[in-house]
Amino acid sequence: MTPSNPPRQWLLSVQLRTLSLEFSDRAVCIEDVLKATHGVGYHLLLLLISLPFLTPLPMPGFSVPFGLVVAFIGGRLALGKRPWLPRRLLRRQLPAGFLKALLPAAARIVSMLEWFLRPRLVFLNEQFVYRRLSGVMIAVSGFCLLLPLPIPFSNGLPAWTILLLAAAALARDGLCFLGGCLMFILTATFFSILVFGGMHLLQKYWPFGG
Repeated sequence: MTPSNPPRQWLLSVQLRTLSLEFSDRAVCIEDVLKATHGVGYHLLLLLISLPFLTPLPMPGFSVPFGLVVAFIGGRLALGKRPWLPRRLLRRQLPAGFLKALLPAAARIVSMLEWFLRPRLVFLNEQFVYRRLSGVMIAVSGFCLLLPLPIPFSNGLPAWTILLLAAAALARDGLCFLGGCLMFILTATFFSILVFGGMHLLQKYWPFGG
């Protein structure tokens, strides 16, 4: 009887450190990252994209292109299709030194997550309906991320949603999936307050209102 392979989530931090060495001294596009992360590329890409936005302060210059990538991947997952990106997005060059700075930090964060992530409640990541629900939440979070709003937490909340859902898919961790659902509810509530609050202020102070 052959020994079972270790759960793949335990290899994520090692994989991130390997990528850090591979991409440390050259220009990188999104396609390069996907080719180097065989099998888990798109969810690992979602995890990497979410990391710089976890802070309360917004990053409008970066959030628009990365939010578009997230929304596109999430939309494909929501439709029950394999993740895919147009050639124009695949060829998009990442900022110089972006991965060199990001990947070691990402490896440290993932190392802290690895003690928590494990396969459990796996039906939440394996059944078709839940995978599509995860895609919807990722897509909506991507649209929220790409909005260039100079408002605290406008990047952080959708980024945490993306991180938890991507980590849940990588680790087949249903508990982490439920955490992503709760974070999505918080994100949706936050943006709903922004929308309805903005509409109320506009109606109250718009000089040409009825």
